[in-house]
Amino acid sequence: MRKLKIFEHISLDGVIQHTADDDNFPYVDWNAPYRTPAGRDALFAACGGSFDVLLGRRAYDILSGFWPKAPSSPMADALNAATKYIATHRPESLEWGPFEGLGPDLVEGVRRIKSQDGPDLVLWGSSTLTSTLLEHGLADEVLLFVYPVLLGTGKRFFAEGTPARSFELISSKALPSGIVINTYKAAGPLKTA
Repeated sequence: MRKLKIFEHISLDGVIQHTADDDNFPYVDWNAPYRTPAGRDALFAACGGSFDVLLGRRAYDILSGFWPKAPSSPMADALNAATKYIATHRPESLEWGPFEGLGPDLVEGVRRIKSQDGPDLVLWGSSTLTSTLLEHGLADEVLLFVYPVLLGTGKRFFAEGTPARSFELISSKALPSGIVINTYKAAGPLKTA
């Protein structure tokens, strides 16, 4: 059974948005000043070297505009070789492969993929998918790349209505740039006193 890891680059106040989208977000590419070789290496190590990717359609469109043309590197080569599992209603318009549409039922599609043999799955950049995967208990780990900034506005990691859950801290690593990488394992429903 494959593990599903959710990766997010997040501000101290929970913002994960990096693009303007449709709401004129004022801090496009806010994490760019923190990109370093150490951060890139830590991200690649967290992926496990060989992985497949789970993406929403918007994230797929953004990444497919860059990675197929990126210079060869361990991350570019692994990402371009990875199977991209895409939540989309328009699978016929996908080009960056190898790829597979998840089908009309996202939850069943992810369950099916997790039950197959293969490398771990990594989800990048989708607040919508994140909430659904957490709601249905499909995420095994959450890796938060926490940046030392406050943004005050933008899409948040956990959408309103995300069910309460418990997580266990597996590891925490601080980078010289000020980014802290926290890795959590899903630990089930929230326990209260």
